[in-house]
Amino acid sequence: MNQSGFRIRQSVCAWCYEKVSLDSLARRAKSLGLAGIDIVEPSQWEILKKHGLICTMTPTHPIEAGLNDPANHAHCLDKIRTAIELTADAGFPNVICFTGNRTPKISEDRGLRNCATAVKKIVGLAEKRKVTVCMELLNSKVNHPGYMCDRTHWGADLVRRVGSERFKLLYDIYHMQVQEGDVIATITKHAKAIGHYHTAGVPGRREIDEAQELNYPAIMRAIAGTGFTGYVAHEFIPTRKPFASLKQAVDLCNV
Repeated sequence: MNQSGFRIRQSVCAWCYEKVSLDSLARRAKSLGLAGIDIVEPSQWEILKKHGLICTMTPTHPIEAGLNDPANHAHCLDKIRTAIELTADAGFPNVICFTGNRTPKISEDRGLRNCATAVKKIVGLAEKRKVTVCMELLNSKVNHPGYMCDRTHWGADLVRRVGSERFKLLYDIYHMQVQEGDVIATITKHAKAIGHYHTAGVPGRREIDEAQELNYPAIMRAIAGTGFTGYVAHEFIPTRKPFASLKQAVDLCNV
């Protein structure tokens, strides 16, 4: 299968297939025309390369202890710098990062300023190495209580403050439907701030089929209509035969 005739470049998140070997997942991803796999440690990249795939998003630091707190900056930035260098050396595109959770001592505005200060310390390296650092949007209602970057406009403000084409948002469609809804209008409005997408069905992070509430073909057409040239990675947890569910998702998103 070849995705060259479609407007969306797709990948898949490795963690959703924990019962499947990475080699098996990579083989199937390649057969479905996927470009790569998200959130794969550098120690396993040779498996991806063997199948002609890339790591579409490199992991870095934990979600809960992130860039909104200066106490975490040294650790997080060290992880991000290392990931940028390894990602660039491999010719891969993206590195992930997180704000961390709210604390009583860190207001929304203070957290925003702290994140911008931290990202500005590494974005020059990202620009030099041609790697995009992506801050993930996550819901704080269900899955990640207390997470600070839980609204698109807040994340877009952070991107604006950093002011670099090498810092963008990872817009998780599942999380943002749970948190704020209005998906198509939001991604259209903030398209320039978004560098990567994740999918999953709502509710429950299951398959993106007709049993859940999001219209994924319409969403993919909207994403394509913004001129997006990055990757959309499937991050749903299969409840049926995993590769059949993945194929169904790929077919739905081939618009």
